[in-house]
Amino acid sequence: MITSRTLSSEQDTEAFALKLAQQIKKLFQEKNNHLDKALHFSLVGDLGVGKTTLTRYILRSLGHMGKVKSPTYGLCEPYQVNLNLKNNTNEIAETNLPFHHFDLYRMSYAKEWMDAGFRDVFSEPGICMVEWPEKAEGTLPQADWIISLTTNDDDTRSLTITSQTDIGDELIKGF
Repeated sequence: MITSRTLSSEQDTEAFALKLAQQIKKLFQEKNNHLDKALHFSLVGDLGVGKTTLTRYILRSLGHMGKVKSPTYGLCEPYQVNLNLKNNTNEIAETNLPFHHFDLYRMSYAKEWMDAGFRDVFSEPGICMVEWPEKAEGTLPQADWIISLTTNDDDTRSLTITSQTDIGDELIKGF
């Protein structure tokens, strides 16, 4: 499944992130607060197109209040987001969810992310946002979504989402 939109401003990016965060919360609610593996989003686009900005807005929309920095030199910045979801008795319960923001731009070789011990992160419940996934040369698990960002001649951004999994298809239905 593929969908596209134009982001005319940073406010549009923030609104998209908020909508995605709502869909993520809904997905976790429908799955009784648990998924078998991490939701995996690959972010594709040139330098400066807004991949880290989009991630920052997604984190904020999921309730993260602290700083969000680019993981360019450390490969990964881990965060915790707290989702207030209904439990089995319809009470609101706080669910802590790991969120890993990867930036593979400076990797020296394709399997460096594995050698750094990040393989298990993708098989545990949480969210993985991966900038520059192409640097891993096919060694990453399949992404639920590929989010491609490009800058247009009028300085707007084109955002294209390609869903690659059933979970990705569930998320995209809200858009």
